[in-house]
Amino acid sequence: MRSPDARLTAAVNSAVGAATLPQVFINGRFLSQRITGVQRFARETLRCIDDLLAEGAGRAARWTVLVPPGTEAPTYRHLRVETVGRLRGHGWEQLELAWRTRGHLLFSFGLTGPLLKRRQVITVHDASVVRVPQAFRFSFRLWYRLLVGSIARRAPLTMAVSQFSAAEAESCFGAPRERLRVGTEGWQHLARIDSDASVIDRHGLRGVPFALAVSSPTPNKNFAAIAQALQMMGDEAPRCVVVGAADSAVFRDAPLLDERIVRVGYVSDEQLKALYEHANCFVFPSFYEGFGIPALEAMACGCPVIASTAPALREVCAGAALYFDPAQPAELAQCLRTVFADPQLRARMSRSGHVRAQVHSWRRAAAQNLAAIGELLRTGK
Repeated sequence: MRSPDARLTAAVNSAVGAATLPQVFINGRFLSQRITGVQRFARETLRCIDDLLAEGAGRAARWTVLVPPGTEAPTYRHLRVETVGRLRGHGWEQLELAWRTRGHLLFSFGLTGPLLKRRQVITVHDASVVRVPQAFRFSFRLWYRLLVGSIARRAPLTMAVSQFSAAEAESCFGAPRERLRVGTEGWQHLARIDSDASVIDRHGLRGVPFALAVSSPTPNKNFAAIAQALQMMGDEAPRCVVVGAADSAVFRDAPLLDERIVRVGYVSDEQLKALYEHANCFVFPSFYEGFGIPALEAMACGCPVIASTAPALREVCAGAALYFDPAQPAELAQCLRTVFADPQLRARMSRSGHVRAQVHSWRRAAAQNLAAIGELLRTGK
């Protein structure tokens, strides 16, 4: 047993060693926001980064998550959480986060960071603010293009969640190709929960064939294609369960859709998992995506996927999905006819989708982000 003096010396040496390690700050603003796709990505990837750090990875740095006041942050095993400042939102990010991280590396899981900070990494999920401008206010578009473009052109590295989003970061925001690194996303958050089939019984879906869609009123989500495809199918049209908010104008003057469409609104992750497990197929009609977590979730749950030919969806699903031109609802109608008429095809798609889903994981995403940060720490950038 070591003497008290020896233990004290070891503690001092450890503290001195830790103090000499470079500091990596993580932008924890997402922890104060409602969970959508980007926040899901950030929470799950950070959770796995903490696991990897606890296992011994990344020990060449000190790691601290900075959050705005009032944020309820998870408890991590290795990551330290620090509440900073008095502001919230963009003001917190541009002023107080920038001041706290001066002289140190800042990593953000989202598209934004402090405008005037050079030593930072942001994560580009898509360039919808450029590609789908009608979905955003002019002031929002102007600010985001200025902010993201300025950061991406000067930052030592920029992360992207897919090869497609990396190309968009270069084309739309001017990120130099040699300073882009590509990661992935995952689905394992669903593996940690039990499905809640109450949503199936509440809406009379037990034993009823149906297609599933996760909808949003934004134009690029293209829910109108589903409505048009069901109209074209006439009496052959299956029920379609819609999760989330859908533009009511899509259903105008379409009596058939009142019978075929089952709108369940927002549901819990447990209920969504049950819907994936019971659906005959999942339909993803978007004109534009940067990755496509819902398609990955569906495949992981064994639900056959019918997806648009959007490049990111092809990248994620590869040969495990059926594809249609999002501008051609007739192609979607034919895909639906084919899938609902052929149980053997559905079984094959279920198996291939499950295999394809294993390519992607939050742990892999965490390792890719840690590798990018490690690269900067080694080179001193």
